[in-house]
Amino acid sequence: MDLQIVLGILGTAGVVSAFLFALKGILDQVPDVIRAWRRVVAEARRGERQRDDADPPDPA
Repeated sequence: MDLQIVLGILGTAGVVSAFLFALKGILDQVPDVIRAWRRVVAEARRGERQRDDADPPDPA
């Protein structure tokens, strides 16, 4: 019985450890994702400005 308790504790600790390792890996990628998103937004804004500058003015 005591052996089952020890094995249960070790198994639970292993699962928690693996979960924390995976979570850390995901969280380490968040800053890169944010930087990439900001580059996409900046490029989209630059493209809009270039398109607006290239459009001829409306003859009103």
